[in-house]
Amino acid sequence: FKILIMNSIFKRIGFFSCIAFCFMNILCEDMDDAVDDVDALCDEVTIINQGIYDNLVSDGFQFTAVTITDDCLNVTIAASGCGGDTWEMKLVDSGAVAESLPEQRYLKFQLINKEICLAFVGQTVSFDLKPLQVEGSNKIVLNIEGLQESVTYSY
Repeated sequence: FKILIMNSIFKRIGFFSCIAFCFMNILCEDMDDAVDDVDALCDEVTIINQGIYDNLVSDGFQFTAVTITDDCLNVTIAASGCGGDTWEMKLVDSGAVAESLPEQRYLKFQLINKEICLAFVGQTVSFDLKPLQVEGSNKIVLNIEGLQESVTYSY
């Protein structure tokens, strides 16, 4: 009788151990995803595509500030809208690199604004600049259409 009880206890311990191990494995996978999210410091990725660049159409906006923090281009714009929560914003590079010192790239900013309100609201979004880096260089000039001054990105 003792053998049957001990056998039942060992089966239950084994079962609960397997469940605990599976639960811990799931938690570790979630922790790995969290580390990946920390690596993504910018809100959006800069798109490099000549076709998109050439055909880009944007709704009206005004640049109010453009700064660089680490590898992120922070763009603050203002436009008519209800709050900007539904705005879609993209930064598109032409793919061309002007061979100057430092090298230069040409970009366009796109706002897709479906909001119909009379308010004038602002919003900031950041774009990852790492895809724009030029091998063998540590600095590049960014010429963004509609922005009066170019921006220098050092990396």
